[in-house]
Amino acid sequence: MTTIGIIVGSTRPRRRSTLVADWVTATAIGHDNAAYVVLDLADFGLPLLDEELPAKWGRYAGDHTRRWADAVAACDGFVFVTPEYNHAEPAALKNAIDYLFAEWGHKAAGFVTYGVAGGQRAAESLRLVLAELHVATVRQTVALSVMADFEITDPSEPGVLRPLPHQDGDLTLLLDEVVAWAEALAPLRADRSTMA
Repeated sequence: MTTIGIIVGSTRPRRRSTLVADWVTATAIGHDNAAYVVLDLADFGLPLLDEELPAKWGRYAGDHTRRWADAVAACDGFVFVTPEYNHAEPAALKNAIDYLFAEWGHKAAGFVTYGVAGGQRAAESLRLVLAELHVATVRQTVALSVMADFEITDPSEPGVLRPLPHQDGDLTLLLDEVVAWAEALAPLRADRSTMA
């Protein structure tokens, strides 16, 4: 069965990304077309990139790197749940991506973003980065507005996610596209594994 990793792309205290990832996961579980696993960057404790050798060589020294590599390698595709910080993805997410190379290759990805402007610029930044790693990104994106899609009574707390009704359909379409592309790319992943 196809496995899709839901990557929680922020490690910030009181982050909203866990609320969004919970919504994505609850929606995904309702689909029987794939298995879904949450990869929360906060659980991996990746320091600022500390591998001496380039990721393309695949010779990882750190236990944290090998654990992250195993988790990413086990997935056929990804849904990146990410806020937008200063027109791009968070540094923790870019750092986690940069740790690896081959583990990303010939897989599919979609984006669920959030921010004051919906987080779309984070998705566009990630599309460029992931293209270099041979990740096919789907067109469908879910962009949540911090102003419209969250109920925030205390600015120091993440609040409550309240997506608009049409966003459930948008998320379902995104999940379907990621699974379909991940399945379509399976022969390329199989070819790569036979060459290793």
